[in-house]
Amino acid sequence: MGSIVLVVDDETNIIDVCTVYLQREGYQVISAVSGDEAIRLWRLHSPQLIVLDLMMPGKNGWQVCEEIRNEQDVPIIMLTALGDEMDRLMGLTMGADDYLTKPFSPRELVLRVKAILRRQQRGQAEAANGAGAVPSAHIMKFPELELNVLHRSVRVKGKEIELTVKEFELLHLFAGHPEQVFSRNQLLSKVWDIDYYGDTTTVTVHIRRLREKIEPNPSQPRYIKTVWGIGYKFEGREPS
Repeated sequence: MGSIVLVVDDETNIIDVCTVYLQREGYQVISAVSGDEAIRLWRLHSPQLIVLDLMMPGKNGWQVCEEIRNEQDVPIIMLTALGDEMDRLMGLTMGADDYLTKPFSPRELVLRVKAILRRQQRGQAEAANGAGAVPSAHIMKFPELELNVLHRSVRVKGKEIELTVKEFELLHLFAGHPEQVFSRNQLLSKVWDIDYYGDTTTVTVHIRRLREKIEPNPSQPRYIKTVWGIGYKFEGREPS
């Protein structure tokens, strides 16, 4: 059986279209038309991914995302109205993995779902294969920062830090290529598995959240540096 995808939207025509396209790809689709129903179905079915509209009766998308994120790191793709940049920023800040603006292409939604689930399954397989003692080759150590690649865990000053799937993948990419400068579009392609250009808000927000979790002073980052006009790079050396 395919992965379970929960689609949450108060517009039934959107649910119907999403269901048709996702089922064609072999996914099991369950749907909710309100935030309260979404929470109930999430607890009942434990979906592998959630497509979540922001504006709904009862609990809105932000509240649903926050409640789920307090308990689980299931991937969430948010649906926002075209041009509502603050909605997108709020959703990403609260832990959404990606977003689509309405009206959107159902084919693009399927691509995003595939990309996120593929990376999640790859990470779970690596973690399962690496259960037990971890070879030193799979430990990446920097001053006061340590990544366990197989267990997908991160420690800062010896304390384990909880990262979302995308936050870990960003950090892993950076740490594996110290001093290499990545543009935001390159990061979209490598971490989100999708080649598209334009709005890079997703990357900007995830970088900010990652800095807040691993940097001693996020406003003056030690590890993830901004390269103005281009993107970001990782510095893993001892500070001079």
